[in-house]
This record gives sequence, C-alpha cells and structure tokens, in this order.
Amino acid sequence: MWMRLSCNGLLVLTSFVGMVQAADNDPPPGFRALFNGKDLAGWHGVSTEDPRKMAALTPEQRTEARQKSMADVQQHWTVQNGDLVNDGFGLYLTSDESLGDYELLISYKTVPKADSGIYLKGTPQVQIWDWKDETKFKHGAEKGSGGLWNNTEGTPGKYPLVLADKPLGEWNSFRIRQVGAKTTVFLNGKLVVDHASLENFFDRKQPLIARGPIQLQTHGGEIRWKNIFVREIPASEANSILSNDGFTTLFNGKSLTGWAGAVENYEAVDGAIRCKPNKGGVLHTVNEYGDFVVRLEFKVPPGGNNGLAIRYPGQGDTAYQGMCELQVLDNDAEKYATLDARQYHGSAYGMVAAARGYQRPAGEWNFQEVTVVGPTIKVELNGNVILDTDLSKVTEFMANSPHPGKDRTQGFFGFAGHADPVEFRDIRIKELSSVR
Repeated sequence: MWMRLSCNGLLVLTSFVGMVQAADNDPPPGFRALFNGKDLAGWHGVSTEDPRKMAALTPEQRTEARQKSMADVQQHWTVQNGDLVNDGFGLYLTSDESLGDYELLISYKTVPKADSGIYLKGTPQVQIWDWKDETKFKHGAEKGSGGLWNNTEGTPGKYPLVLADKPLGEWNSFRIRQVGAKTTVFLNGKLVVDHASLENFFDRKQPLIARGPIQLQTHGGEIRWKNIFVREIPASEANSILSNDGFTTLFNGKSLTGWAGAVENYEAVDGAIRCKPNKGGVLHTVNEYGDFVVRLEFKVPPGGNNGLAIRYPGQGDTAYQGMCELQVLDNDAEKYATLDARQYHGSAYGMVAAARGYQRPAGEWNFQEVTVVGPTIKVELNGNVILDTDLSKVTEFMANSPHPGKDRTQGFFGFAGHADPVEFRDIRIKELSSVR
C-alpha cells in the first residue's frame, strides 16, 4: 500500500489491489507481466550504457544490437521453475519495452556478498545488496537495500529510510513508482524512498530521459527474480502524484476573483483559466512574491503559446520587464520548428533554453513546478527537471535584446497571454518569502 500524509497531517493508507499473488508470474488486476515465467521473450542484454545511445539508433540498428546481445544473455540467464536466474555475470537483462510513468512490482532472492540492483529508465539504480557484508559498510550496505545508490551523496533517496531486507535466501518484494524522475520505493511493504528524484547518472546536468527500459543488474553473485509486473500510470494520476499539500490555491475554479491585470482577456471554463482567442496581456496575482514555489497544470492547443510571468512588475512585457517569462508552448507545432532554443517550452524566454522531450502532446494536461529563489529558477515538467539556472549569470541574450528586469527580487506571478486558448488549472503557490 502507498502511504501519504493527508492535509491534516494524519497518515493515510491507500491500499492497492494485487498485493497477494494467486500464482507466481500471474499479474494482479491492472498490471501486466514483463516476464512470462517461461523464457526470455521481451528481454535483451545491455551493460551500464547511456540509454540515449540506444534510443538514437534506427529500428534496424536497435534490432541488430539486441540480437547480438542474446549470445551473452543465454550464457548467463536461465529460467528455472518460473524463476529468472542470473549466475552473477554477463550483460544486464533489459526490457525491450521503454516506459515513462509506471508502477513496477518485482521480487528477488539473492546470496551472501550480493551486490545488484534495478535500473529505472535504463539508469542506475535501486540498490540490492547483502546488508550484513561488512566489507561494503563503507558504501552504506548496512542501511539496507532499496536506496537510489548512484544519486549524489547527501541527496534525498541516496540511502533507504529504513532497513527492510529479509534474511538472505528469502524472497524480497519491491513496489516501485516512477513518475518523471520522481521515485518512490517500498521494500517488503516498508517505505524506503519517498518521492526522490533519480539523477541522470550519465550526465547529472541533464534531466533523466522521459522513457527508458528496466534493467536487472548482475554483480558477481546469483540472483533470482520473479513476479515482474508493470502498470503504466496515466497522465491524470501522474499529475495528482506530483502534487502535494502545503500550497495556497490561487484559482477557485469558477471565477477570476483574486486576479488582476488583463482580466477581461481570460475566462474561467470547466475548472480552468483560459486565455480568450485573439486576446493577450498579462493576467497576474494581486499579491507580489519574492521567493516561491508554484505548481499548476497546463494544456496547450495545437500551436498554442503562452507563458508564466515571473516577478512581473505589473506593466510592460514580462519577458523583459519582469524577472522572466517561462515559455508555455506546443513544442511539436510545425510553425515553431525553427525557433531559437531559448523560445521553447520551459525556457527563460530569450535567455536560457530548457531541455525538450518531456511535454505531453497538445490537448493533454501537463504538470509543472517552478521554484524561484533569489536569481535562480528551476522548472520541473511532469516530474523532470528541464531548467535549472541562475539568471544573474546570463550575459548572452536572444537577438542581443537585454532583459533589464531579470534581476528583480519581487513581483507578481501570472500568465503572459499570447492570443491562444491555453488553459491552466490547479494553480497553487508556496511562499518562501513574499511582499504584500
């Protein structure tokens, strides 16, 4: 079961179906099996390699690479009485399928001196090891399995919250939820990682890839796996998971009460704020903010364009007079194919480009979080960090156009409005400091 804190601070237990399996390798309701209990269908071999390299191959090249890997896989991986068994060597068994947001159930049993793990989106890793192996205490083995061991030292999720391993020789069960880069791990029913960001091991300055395979790491000792099931998480559920309490609601879902600026150019429709077609101007809060975190959902129509006004002074073009405009854009629209990189979604318009490839298609709701502290801005889209920058260090601007407002320390939050019916909902803010 997943555990979360309700708004009044009480622990809420949300049960999930399928905690007890009727038979090994028989998926519970809502899940499907990645391992069929009989053979290696749907899997191939890969070592620790940047998954972006495989994704960049042509379909023909990818098929050839997978087929070539099977000689090694068949040497070190077998199926024995419904168990997927590795002898401790060889390539890591890797799912043919790439996944985005998902919930993974998987059981394992290993041996003394074990050191293994599960790669999520092709990225290391949910750690598995012998927590009694004193030779690995210097690496944190005594804390137990389940942590995101390849995260940077001192970051959330690096080590498990509690020791949850069963004695060696017994089966252990993981329940792993991956939404964007946000990882939650339960080991044997105990929460060991709570909504921590899995770092991009291959380039920590870049976001985790949007979709990638599951890999079962081998590391010198026999390990057995079974009951490998997955449930893909739909966008609406992912958005809800990415939200939590402690924020002030800015929009009541019914009217523009509490908003100022170009109020006549926006409307409340079906629980969302929508820019009226062929209208523009900045719709902004009545309060000013210094440092803050804002969370919202947005939906762009095909070719849609808007923006988030950050520390807007109340007049002028927020992209230049405000601290910045964070672009809200349909990145896939053909008419935007040749834009400057600093004009695409999530970018600090004209100053710093955001990573692309994490936005859902036009017409679908996306979840976005923006953190503004001093001169820094971090943008997370659907659970993935796409921008993390310090505007005080920006010296090069698109078209050599200066941004005199980029060093503002306070201002309004709002929507830039560019004549397209872009929609925003579930808009909430947490003040880290504010000016009234």
